[in-house]
Amino acid sequence: MGGKLSTKGKNKKQKKTKTTSAPKNSSKSDEEKCYSPGDPTLQFVDGEDEMDFLYIGYKSLRAKMSCGHAVTPMSLTDHCRRLLDDEGVCRFVCGKCDAEWSFEEVSKMALLTPEEVEEFEKKLFINAARDLLDVKECPGCKSRVVRNDLNDLSVECTECTARERTTYMFCWQCLKKWKGPVPRSDHCDNDGCQSPLEILKNCEDVVLSSVTGVTGCPSIRACPTCGMLVVHDGTKCKNIGCTQCKVEFCFVCLKITTECLKLNPQSWYKVCSTGVAPRQTSIPVWQIS
Repeated sequence: MGGKLSTKGKNKKQKKTKTTSAPKNSSKSDEEKCYSPGDPTLQFVDGEDEMDFLYIGYKSLRAKMSCGHAVTPMSLTDHCRRLLDDEGVCRFVCGKCDAEWSFEEVSKMALLTPEEVEEFEKKLFINAARDLLDVKECPGCKSRVVRNDLNDLSVECTECTARERTTYMFCWQCLKKWKGPVPRSDHCDNDGCQSPLEILKNCEDVVLSSVTGVTGCPSIRACPTCGMLVVHDGTKCKNIGCTQCKVEFCFVCLKITTECLKLNPQSWYKVCSTGVAPRQTSIPVWQIS
């Protein structure tokens, strides 16, 4: 069973390349937020707006963030909104040096309106919940639902239940409307609904084209930190980053990358000294401190 998530309320490294699509709600308009030239709490600087990755050319004066990089209220708002929407992060970092900014600093320097403060707080909460809780999107109404019983794949969406006036349940595994008896911990009766262990057992091997000495490596692994299933497409090196826990691990030996490199220095493109780890028969449980 589950309940609808209230919306009151190592991170993926930011790319230094310029974004190619315009951020939501950003435009150079008559309502552009600008710094007051007489604000004594700001350190104004000449030069480029270093968070204006789309070269919009906001007219406000530039002011320094705590990390030393120059922003305008609009470019900072755009950058932080991209972090929340596109990266799904729950903290704000500089797009130039990866220094972390507090929410208070962002609110002040971006001149966030009350509506923007509420928007950012809501997105921060949802992103954090996605990382730390068992949260998924209901296939019926698209609201976010928390699973209370980790041993039961049948989850009720209270919002759909109220709207349809009958119990609405969906499968936590295949994210389709529930079919079959409840409770179930392996799969529902929808076609193609496989348990993670079945997927790990039956997936094909992957050919790591750039890594020498590797044969018989499954194409899907459960992240050794959080248990999320991760697919290797066979290109580049043997290490891969988990999008859920943000921990990088070796797809061949299943050790955290730093541990693998201690045993096998500079072995990104070579088989590990311990060989290829066998197919996993259990799913690691994420120990969140």
